[in-house]
Amino acid sequence: MTSWNRRGVLGASATATLLGLTRPARATISPDWTSLRSRWQVPGWFREARFGIWAHWSAQCVPEQGDWYGRLMYVEDHPHYAHHLRTWGHPADRGFLEIENLWKAENWDPAYLVRRYKAAGARYMVALACHHDNLDAFASRHHAWNVTRVGPRRDIVGTWERAVRAEGLRFGVSNHTSHAWHWWQTAYGYDTKGPRKGERYDAFRLRREDGAGTWWDGLDPQELYGGGHPAPPDGLASPQAMADWHATHGGRWLDHGPGPDFAFAAKWLLRQQDLVEQYRPDLVYFDDAGLPFGPLGLTALAHYYQQAEAWHGTADVVATAKLLTDYQQGALVEDVERGYSETLRARPWQACTCIGDWHYNRQRFIDKSYVPAEQVIRRLVDTVSKNGNLLLSIPLRGDGTIDAEEERVLDGITAWMAVHGDTMIHGSRPWRIYGEGPTRIAGGQFGESQAAHMTEQDVRFTTKGGAVFAALMAWPERPVRIAALGTAALGGAVIERATLLGGGTVTWRQDASGLTVTLPRKAGPRIVPVIRLEGRGLV
Repeated sequence: MTSWNRRGVLGASATATLLGLTRPARATISPDWTSLRSRWQVPGWFREARFGIWAHWSAQCVPEQGDWYGRLMYVEDHPHYAHHLRTWGHPADRGFLEIENLWKAENWDPAYLVRRYKAAGARYMVALACHHDNLDAFASRHHAWNVTRVGPRRDIVGTWERAVRAEGLRFGVSNHTSHAWHWWQTAYGYDTKGPRKGERYDAFRLRREDGAGTWWDGLDPQELYGGGHPAPPDGLASPQAMADWHATHGGRWLDHGPGPDFAFAAKWLLRQQDLVEQYRPDLVYFDDAGLPFGPLGLTALAHYYQQAEAWHGTADVVATAKLLTDYQQGALVEDVERGYSETLRARPWQACTCIGDWHYNRQRFIDKSYVPAEQVIRRLVDTVSKNGNLLLSIPLRGDGTIDAEEERVLDGITAWMAVHGDTMIHGSRPWRIYGEGPTRIAGGQFGESQAAHMTEQDVRFTTKGGAVFAALMAWPERPVRIAALGTAALGGAVIERATLLGGGTVTWRQDASGLTVTLPRKAGPRIVPVIRLEGRGLV
């Protein structure tokens, strides 16, 4: 049995046991920041890649209602609850475990999708391995609720991995499981009004023995739903009272461990180690502020890097997490969810975002409200200019396909990257400054809407092969002056050539106050023009 001390920290012998290293290449990496920092640095492939695509795909895409369907279908008066009543019935009778099994991936063509992503300029692809709904999308050896027994009845992560490797791309996985213990708390509740007032939802009442003769015969719903931490008490009199109770007894989002339930955290570690050992990912995305579960998160990271040393000779892999200190960023890469950096960062980092909801939302297709290709490219260029990578999700339906509007967005990204990707994105580095312009962007998570209306005066720079690339965030209809490229700002450096990528004549003049450029009229769907600049002293 795993031993914990009074503060819930694993003892040294238990940590060593759970580390579970199978083929140590060098001295064991200790599960502490000092050891991790000494054995890892950002690998060159990640800095070269700059752009990845993410299949944020799970059973929550089946209802086609967008994000967090599993949790919110149990929230009385929420639109997801109403949709569930109309479509599948009351959550006391048919809960989310039934939706897990409706995920069949029947039209999924991973080889086609990976080729599509590669053509769009992605140099790595990330597959969701387990979301907060606690269904492992891989052939899990430590969690019975996985896709070889439920839903698709096939190894989703393993199939992605083979398709990605066949195209020569780097392969990553994302792990969101650490939140499952509290995310499912709503499934233990009940209606506070109406004809079924007080009747508990399925998670509260179902046990392994209830599955006899059903499709989930032999599976324990409590293993899926997390066991309740804790369940709401009887007698809450309104949806607001239920919401208030949840807010004070677990809330909607926690990044610390599950109170005294150390078994959940220990099993999380085993599942994470299994994921690494089976699929040898080049990248692991942790959906956590810092690493989850204190010492167990450090143990997971040490295990990953130790495995990578056994595979490659060095820890030539990337792990990402959120809201990291500078010290922590010496051991893994910071991810900024749906947000920006306001500065050019010295350390490589990653921004993650989506063209719609994280999970497929049919309304986006109907409304034609996906983020357009031009805005994606602006986001990519801004991120790369600040020493970051962009990880972009293209939501899949439950059947494994993308819709016609998503295809159209991908077409736009592909056309731009065909001209500019290998020139000023892949393998590029930041210039002296990231750029200039009137649009002010605050850093941090969930702030991406602030840059939706960038103008031609907003300029971003990268450098590669001895040239500087200046990207204008909108196609200009009149001359644009770039102050950072004047001889005064450049300390006497002289621009000798200016070339518009993709063709067309650029008229330009450099003086002390700036570089003034005039571009040809915009032709057809061209977006985010980029000027290649060469000369003396620019780089």
